[in-house]
Amino acid sequence: MIYIIYVVLLCIINLLWLMTVPFALPGNWLMIIGTAMFAWWQRDNNVFSPYTILAIVILAILGEIIEFLSGFGGAKRAGASWKGSMGALVGAVIGAVAGSVFLPVPLLGTLIGACCGAGAGALAVESLGGKELRESMRYGFAASLGQFVGIASKFAIGCAIWLIIAVAGFLP
Repeated sequence: MIYIIYVVLLCIINLLWLMTVPFALPGNWLMIIGTAMFAWWQRDNNVFSPYTILAIVILAILGEIIEFLSGFGGAKRAGASWKGSMGALVGAVIGAVAGSVFLPVPLLGTLIGACCGAGAGALAVESLGGKELRESMRYGFAASLGQFVGIASKFAIGCAIWLIIAVAGFLP
């Protein structure tokens, strides 16, 4: 009986970690760390198999890759040059940091900063490369949208991680 209470608490804590993912915080990794620690603590009960832990680690890595490359991909898909796409990638990182520091909206500043940074990076590089402003703005918008889709995809993967943990925790 006490085991079920522990699993419920793990699921609640992991749900709280999951809610941090849209704000560019490492919620997926915190779920994995907490679950791995729980599995080690409850190793006599064989709660989570190594395959379950491996599966959620692979999903978390996939989520990071998707999020990291999403602004790049959005700009590239819209027709931006390789340099413009790299500008979106660098802009997303700089924007996330700047948004965290300078936007007064707690946690949400990181999300807004990453999306705006990706767009600004693509726009700036393409404009400096000689493209017309209207065309550069299209690439910037696509990079911003791509970054948002990447963050949403990482959240969706986080939901899958949470579900895998919850189901595996209740199945012996």
